[in-house]
Amino acid sequence: MRAVLQRVTRASVRVGGETVGEIGPGLLVLLGVARDDEQSDAVYLVEKVLNLRVFEDAEGRMNLSLAEAGGALLAVSQFTLYGDARKGRRPSWFDAAPPELARPLYEFFVAEARARGARVETGSFQAMMEVELVNDGPVTILLDSRKLF
Repeated sequence: MRAVLQRVTRASVRVGGETVGEIGPGLLVLLGVARDDEQSDAVYLVEKVLNLRVFEDAEGRMNLSLAEAGGALLAVSQFTLYGDARKGRRPSWFDAAPPELARPLYEFFVAEARARGARVETGSFQAMMEVELVNDGPVTILLDSRKLF
């Protein structure tokens, strides 16, 4: 499972011109699911996302987690995180989980984050979405449940 994590001052998702998810300060997580991912991958990423100290404390150091900073989470499914563009000019989506496998893991990720006390908003799975954000910092971090960067 892969995630692009962005610290934001605000973020929103629109589908068909209607806002379906919106947060103020917090984290936008673009979440991709691989065909061989399991619930343990989602648990790993939930732990990382909720506990990464990427918010500034009173001294201006990135030392606070999402909960400590009082932020929210906007989770957006994005299969294109598994696009392989090493060959040719058209990405291969072979490693991305098909919707019937990806949806339950995406929903599990969201449910786990909520169960741990996070305020979570979402996009619409498998919809064409417009994601708008103001990256704060900018702070952008890549996470992968199977790979060390």
